[in-house]
Amino acid sequence: MLRAVSEEGWATYCIDRNINYTNVCDVYCTFCAFYRPPGGHPESYVLTREQIREKLRGLYAAGGKQVLLQGGHHPDLRIGWYEDLFRWMKAEFPGLHLHALSPPEIHHISKLEDMPYEVVIARLREAGLDSIPGGGGEILVDRVRRRIARLKVDTGGWLAVMRAAHRLGVRSTATMMFGHVETPGERIEHLDRLRRLQDETGGFTAFICWTFQNDGSAVLRAPAAGSSEYLRMLAISRLYLDNFDNVQSSWVTQGRKVGELSLHYGANDMGSTMLEENVVSAAGTIHRMNEPDLHRMARAAGFEPRRRNFFYEII
Repeated sequence: MLRAVSEEGWATYCIDRNINYTNVCDVYCTFCAFYRPPGGHPESYVLTREQIREKLRGLYAAGGKQVLLQGGHHPDLRIGWYEDLFRWMKAEFPGLHLHALSPPEIHHISKLEDMPYEVVIARLREAGLDSIPGGGGEILVDRVRRRIARLKVDTGGWLAVMRAAHRLGVRSTATMMFGHVETPGERIEHLDRLRRLQDETGGFTAFICWTFQNDGSAVLRAPAAGSSEYLRMLAISRLYLDNFDNVQSSWVTQGRKVGELSLHYGANDMGSTMLEENVVSAAGTIHRMNEPDLHRMARAAGFEPRRRNFFYEII
């Protein structure tokens, strides 16, 4: 059964940090202002362990133990690099929840190593992977994906990674980035594919949607989708995804006031404090909130804030 927001009068959130371990990427998505191409671009980077250590120390100092680890499709980072990194992170920071590597990244590793998704995920889980973010979903319709992310994993591959993860007991989130070249019907196709997979596996913990962000630095050009369109899509998602318990607000892209409104348009969760964010901010959208800010946002909307972990267990 769908958990109605009004049943408890709560708006949940977590404290986490988004660490983008590299911006080197060879899929060249037309909507992305974050990536830098392989081959020694002066602005490319791969974070060192000392840099990651400092970021995680900041997370723990803020009272959080969950990290969202994502990056570009770096052609030189093999599965052993990720396994060593995960084991090191878990040894250095006991209790860390590692929410890492979206389906396109897992697909990328699978291609590099010529390994099935199940083997890649099982090895990463053994090294410390706890859950998988839903990034790279964009719109799960191949016509759209060929237009905006031609070299990224296709719709079937994205769903296959998630299906394999769920069957191995690794849970995940699901996402949608809309407001670019897709039609309204293709948005519903996206939701339907998520709903069908959730019926099959029950492995998704939450759904998050946001509008395409563009300050002119990306190749893709599209009229900006406004707040009313975002709220309408959020409400439709809550109704259509009746087998998802949780729907997150995207205050990171929409700002605090729309974040408040979203709690009356189907969202029951405010996401996280997101101590660091680089991908959306690279496209010119920068909204920041700390834990007291999230408390104020929830209460201004008439809800009581409750901190949670990844599995939506109240802390």
